[in-house]
Order: sequence, then structure tokens, then C-alpha cells
Amino acid sequence: MNLQPILGNFALILFVLMVATGVVWFWDVLVLAKRRRAAADAALAEYDARTAKLLADGIKVDSNGNRAAIEAAHLRQPTWVEYSGSFFPVIALVFFLRSFLWEPFKIPSSSMVPTLLVGDLILVNKYTYGIRLPIINKKIVQLNDPQRGDVMVFKYPKDLSQDYIKRVIGVPGDKITYENKRLTVNGVPVQYTALDDYLDDERPVYHKQFVEKLPGSEHRILNTEPARSFNLDGVENFPQREACDYSYDKFTCTVPAGNYFMMGDNRDNSADSRYWGFVPDKNIVGKAFLVWMNFGDPKRIGSIR
Repeated sequence: MNLQPILGNFALILFVLMVATGVVWFWDVLVLAKRRRAAADAALAEYDARTAKLLADGIKVDSNGNRAAIEAAHLRQPTWVEYSGSFFPVIALVFFLRSFLWEPFKIPSSSMVPTLLVGDLILVNKYTYGIRLPIINKKIVQLNDPQRGDVMVFKYPKDLSQDYIKRVIGVPGDKITYENKRLTVNGVPVQYTALDDYLDDERPVYHKQFVEKLPGSEHRILNTEPARSFNLDGVENFPQREACDYSYDKFTCTVPAGNYFMMGDNRDNSADSRYWGFVPDKNIVGKAFLVWMNFGDPKRIGSIR
């Protein structure tokens, strides 16, 4: 699923705007404001000298109002400086929040149904897996590692300009087997509990619905009959494919170090690690944790379970 950033893919744009407005703001504080102050002081000194001369000649002058107006006129910021100074803290705050704390996205497709629906507006925790430099996405502080069952946002390995969201199925070193739409993790079959069929909101189709009990996580998944576990023809020649063994309706992959195996909860309607391979740690964006709005269904608001 190619996510739609709420703010657009604007990390670089926000950075450029922040730098541009910040340069103007600092230039004004350090240089322009001092020049305006000096010009105001010179104008006031000239005005005071002229006023003193008039008073000496016996001419009464109301100097207070005129003096204040002269000072205000000389201290007034140019419009472009005023706007830059106003926008800089706002842009800097947005850039900081988006880069280091939380980033909003919109769910545009159904690969994570029933966990995430089309139209969900979600928040992604950017720091739970470590602090990364914005734009280049380089980790500088290691915190937590992704766990099986996490709903994770990452840069699509084939196109780093695209953000994808899937569920973590395998962590480094795990041996993942998927056969007849059932997972086995490190030789232990994953347990499934059948639920009532799920009616697709986008088309009149019922899907088989199950609770999948990964080690340390329980969540719902969908299967569509009579689709196979995966389409062997769609499997690509991805990096470290030698770690996987594919057959007609089964595959086994050992997750390489520093990589993760991702799958969508809508299993038969998801292009994921089954087809395009592993997600390197360097591609991680963050952990999805909250649906903060769905304008078509406000009841969706809440934590992602």
C-alpha cells in the first residue's frame, strides 16, 4: 500500500522553507533590526535638535506624538521580513514534529483491511524505532526494534520516494513459512481462530476472517477464496532472494540480518514481502499507532490494534 502523506511528501520542501525563513529571521535579529534602530536613533536625534531650536525660538511644539510616530516608522519591519519571521517558528515546529515525533498519513487502499480502512487518517510514531535524521532517514540513535505484529511504515524498497504500510511478520533470523494461507514462524504453526465473514466495503464480496496469533500479537486478517496463497508469477528478483524457497502454493524465507518480512492483513489483496522482498532497517519510517480521523466513519478514531 502506497501511503498518502497528509502534508504531502514535503520533508525537503519544509526543510528548505525553514532554512529560508530562518535565515531571514536571524538576519533581521542580528543585522536589520540594529540598522533600523540606528536609523531611528538618528532620525530622533535630528527631530530632537529641530524641536529644541523651535522651543528656543519660542515656538511651542507637541513633540511626544510626532517623536513616537517617527520611531515607529523607522523600526517597522519590511513586509517580507515580517512574514518570514511569522512563518519561521510555525514551519520549524511542523518540521520538528513531522521529522522526529509523529507524521500523518492517509490510507488510500485496502491491503491492511480489516485493521486499517480506506480513508483512515493515521499517525506514525517516528522515534519508537530510533531517531533518524530527516530527509536522508539515517538512524543516529537506536531505541527499540520492530516486533512481530507491529504495523510499520517504511520506504518501499523498489522506490524510496513511496511510503508503504504493512504488518511485521518476521524479524531478523526468523524462518517464515506460508502454506495454504497459514503461517509458521520458526517451526511453530501460527494459531488461527475463525470469525464471521467480512463484507468488503468497496464491493459486494465476503472474505474469510480470522484472528491470527503471531508470537506476541493478535490481529485480524482476511482471506479471499479461491485465491492461492500467492501468485508465483508475481514474485520478483529482489535482493537476497536466495534466502527464500518458493513452490506453487508455499514459500519459506529466512529473514536476513537487518531486514524485516512484511505482509498486509488483507492477505490475498496485498503486494508485500512475498513478492518484492525484505525491508531493510534503513527504510523504516515508524510505527503506526493511531487512527485520528476518518471523515466517512468517525467511529474509527482510536488506537490501532
